Amino acid sequence: MAEPRTLYQKIWDAHVVQKRDDGTCLIYIDRHLVHEVSSPQAFEALRLAGRRVRRPDLTLAVPDHNLPTTARRDAQGVPIPVADPQSATQLATLEANAREAGIRYIEDADVQQGIVHVVGPEQGFTLPGLTLVCGDSHTCTHGALGALGFGIGTSELEHVLATQTLLMKQSKSMEIRVEGKLGLGVAAKDVALAIINRIGTGGATGHVIEYTGDTFAQMSIEGRMTVANMSIECGARSGLFAPDDKTFAYVRERPLAPVGADWDTAMLWWKTLQSDADAVFDASVRIDAASIAPNVTWGTSPEDVVPVTGCIPDPASYQDASKRLAVIKSLEYMGLSGGQKIRDIPVEYIFIGSCTNGRIEDLRAAAAVLKGRRISSRIKQALVVPGSGMVKRQAEAEGLNRIFIDAGFEWREPGCSACLGMNPDKVPDGERCASTSNRNFVGRQGPGARTHLVSPSMAAAAAIKGRFADVREFLDAEGQR
Repeated sequence: MAEPRTLYQKIWDAHVVQKRDDGTCLIYIDRHLVHEVSSPQAFEALRLAGRRVRRPDLTLAVPDHNLPTTARRDAQGVPIPVADPQSATQLATLEANAREAGIRYIEDADVQQGIVHVVGPEQGFTLPGLTLVCGDSHTCTHGALGALGFGIGTSELEHVLATQTLLMKQSKSMEIRVEGKLGLGVAAKDVALAIINRIGTGGATGHVIEYTGDTFAQMSIEGRMTVANMSIECGARSGLFAPDDKTFAYVRERPLAPVGADWDTAMLWWKTLQSDADAVFDASVRIDAASIAPNVTWGTSPEDVVPVTGCIPDPASYQDASKRLAVIKSLEYMGLSGGQKIRDIPVEYIFIGSCTNGRIEDLRAAAAVLKGRRISSRIKQALVVPGSGMVKRQAEAEGLNRIFIDAGFEWREPGCSACLGMNPDKVPDGERCASTSNRNFVGRQGPGARTHLVSPSMAAAAAIKGRFADVREFLDAEGQR
């Protein structure tokens, strides 16, 4: 009888090309996403070595990090030049490399353009059971569909382009099980932050997480993408959800998804992608969904999380000296002090978007809070940046853009935007942002920027109040306004 295996082990085993005596394996890579920041050196290395891209049909190129989210075409449809020279060079280089290699390239003004981790699932490029890589740490997002997605470095990127394989060692398996119904106003982002707070930013290092339990079974595919996206923030190589009927319904009829007999064949494989009942995980964590509240980060690490009703911890409460020092430094950077109530912290900037929370469900959640309301006069800038042109089109069809604009938000073109300081959407030095992105590191949103991670509805609540607020104040018992 075959030894019981986890979902991760099943996908891994199906992709081993060769195994070495030291346990290192050559792994076949099914799909590859590239963007403008991490790919230029890899293409240039191939060129210098006289090599070609082995399977251009398995790679998709999408500009996202450096693109301005303001208009990209003038009234006559002429491209508006990117002001920053380095960004302009990287964007032009991606397009040139893709066209030279015969790789499909999605142009900046194409309705299909967006953040790579939104575009991949949206287009059906991401499918259950695949191995998928990208020169971006948040490639773990694709695990929401049961794909083994993970970020790679530039030398690895070159190796995939040249060989469609990677040399690597198998990770350990970790189960994170969340059971129960989420409370009023509690979103997938709150679940992700609660997990990171529980196990720490290094808690899953060396592991691939599988998310299990009825909380995740009830969660939408978009919610699962939010959770999978944050897997890297607790140190995991990737995060996986076993594909189910929700997954199959999401994937069906996507532009690049299999059809006809190919679909039927794929489904036979996809339905086996579950951990065996008696599979053994190397580590396991259990969380009660009822214990999770709307969360806010207070420091410069995604593990620095408290409920919106809570207070910033006192550095003296940490027994470990190094952690205590880290907290002191973090609070100095953030301009905060131990004991402050989260709901007393004012904000100046609001960012709704990113590969964590830039999908249609995220925009709907924020719009539901904002409808018929205006943002506080304290807010200097409030941005809504759809994760893709398709999300933007859907939101406009539903009238969500009007809700945001009427509330005082700016409605932008898709891209990575203020998630990171690689484009014009930066948060100024010393200013505080309620952000739906994934990282609150020092300078992440711009030099000196102070970032607090929240869910889309919590960002909307903060925009209305001009400070952090409990979104539950804006919802009735059914979660509506």
